[in-house]
Amino acid sequence: MMIKRLLLLSLLVITGLASGFSQNGEIKFDEFDLDNGLHVILQQDHTTPNIVISVMYHVGSKNENPELTGFAHFFEHLMFEGTENIPRHEYDKYVSRAGGELNANTSVDRTYYFEMLPSNQLALGLWLESERMLHAKVDSIGIKTQKAVVIQEKKQSYDNRPYGQILPETMKHAFTKHPYRWITIGNEEHIKNAKDEDFVNFYKEFYVPNNAVLTICGDFNKKDAKKLVNDYFEGIPKGKMKIYRPDIVEPEKTAEVRDSVYDNIQLPAIIQAYHIPAIGTHDFYAVDMLATLLTDGKSSRMYKSLVDEKQLALQMMAFPMPYEDPGLTLAFGIPNMGVELPQLEKAMDEQIAIVRDSLISEREFQKLRNKIENDLVSSNSTIERRAENLATSYTYFKNTNKINQELEKYLSVSRQDIQNVAKKYFVPNNRVVLYYLPKVN
Repeated sequence: MMIKRLLLLSLLVITGLASGFSQNGEIKFDEFDLDNGLHVILQQDHTTPNIVISVMYHVGSKNENPELTGFAHFFEHLMFEGTENIPRHEYDKYVSRAGGELNANTSVDRTYYFEMLPSNQLALGLWLESERMLHAKVDSIGIKTQKAVVIQEKKQSYDNRPYGQILPETMKHAFTKHPYRWITIGNEEHIKNAKDEDFVNFYKEFYVPNNAVLTICGDFNKKDAKKLVNDYFEGIPKGKMKIYRPDIVEPEKTAEVRDSVYDNIQLPAIIQAYHIPAIGTHDFYAVDMLATLLTDGKSSRMYKSLVDEKQLALQMMAFPMPYEDPGLTLAFGIPNMGVELPQLEKAMDEQIAIVRDSLISEREFQKLRNKIENDLVSSNSTIERRAENLATSYTYFKNTNKINQELEKYLSVSRQDIQNVAKKYFVPNNRVVLYYLPKVN
């Protein structure tokens, strides 16, 4: 591990000037604001002749009306319909003809669009993103088309997929007030019955420069990029509507929520969802390290004990949800043949109790820190990931340099901190337990 880390550090130093890393491994970037409120981040990396142009809008499913859910995800699709200057269904063809690729994704907290293009196509990428920010086609034709697409996606990804209801069921059991109680795909009836003007108003409120971060990563000339950004984005007017930011606080949990869910599955499963603090807090870093300790990899505690040694489970997973507001950590297990869910649940609880009752060893702690460090370096190794991480740092924290502070935050977590979060959050009265069972015909 030490040799691997030294080699990695040497590579960072050798390629630092070309890749946009300083000699201490920090990511170098420039940032500025346009008069309309658009925040711009420029991160040069000349190692490959490519660029990533991305726009992150600070809107996710938590910004939706509870009676009109699924809008943020809907717009992930609708924004590819075309614009006043781009014919319908031609948006992606501009990128593919230039030898690039594009995509988008939506979470509970933000929506992210990006194009990866050859470095000589910077103007194209900026024009495309400015087009849909200024005048995307939010009309009856596109809305009708995408309603059918989104409803079909919901059926395929959630309604008719084995274990597809795990996330919807977990969220609605875990949250009673906060908008995290619905997932990004939203309610099929809400999308089906929404009026065209509902979508138009959503676009006018959230898809505006003062609610967005534009990031350019890769092989470009900084002076040229700044000029092109100004040319394409400066004239886009600032949004006039007040942007909705929910301030709903989920009530503190005082009792375990327990239920059974039946689905078209062959193998049962158990889900334990623990309420945890928001991303960026000290406790979140400790929770993330605890989840890594328990189930990340075949040498992790739960996998080694419950899958390999006791053979109680076929699969074990645990992962914290990196949400802007306090969210959840999900622990998920599929029992082995002949193993009942209560037996697997008891074994999962015992593993968590070990962390609550005693400090992890120094050796295990160092291994955990090494893995976190390696994962963080890997997460910023490509311009695609770096562009998203830079945008996320500014969108959530108004601090782009947080991307360079993450490792320090993780390394500031002590063994005692990991034990403390296990005692504070990983307790029965702070969780949802779902038995996920096959339907009885």
